[in-house]
Amino acid sequence: MSNTELLPLLEPADQAVEPCCPPLTERALTAEEAERTAAMFKALGDPVRLRLFSLVASHEGGEACVCDISDVGVSQPTVSHHLKKLKDAGLLSSERRGTWVYYRVEPSVVAAMGQMLGTMG
Repeated sequence: MSNTELLPLLEPADQAVEPCCPPLTERALTAEEAERTAAMFKALGDPVRLRLFSLVASHEGGEACVCDISDVGVSQPTVSHHLKKLKDAGLLSSERRGTWVYYRVEPSVVAAMGQMLGTMG
């Protein structure tokens, strides 16, 4: 039995991204939209998680082995906990390759969050 988790196909960058919810200035969020969006922002609200997310996002190809991003000043079990929180929030996906787990940023989710906030100001 394999422990490999298949990564979803990514949409080409030139396609429009379906936002998780409307821009904040368009209409009030539904309760479901607010819950889903708050979970994503909450996951990024921790400095260690934000740093891990940044390390994955800025890594070549937008994908990083856990072995390349684990030096963030906390223990390896804590790194794994934070990566799981980011994954549970839908911000990262993962794939096991041999003994290592590789994490990838979910670009459609990040783009949708940016669209949601992009119209403010």
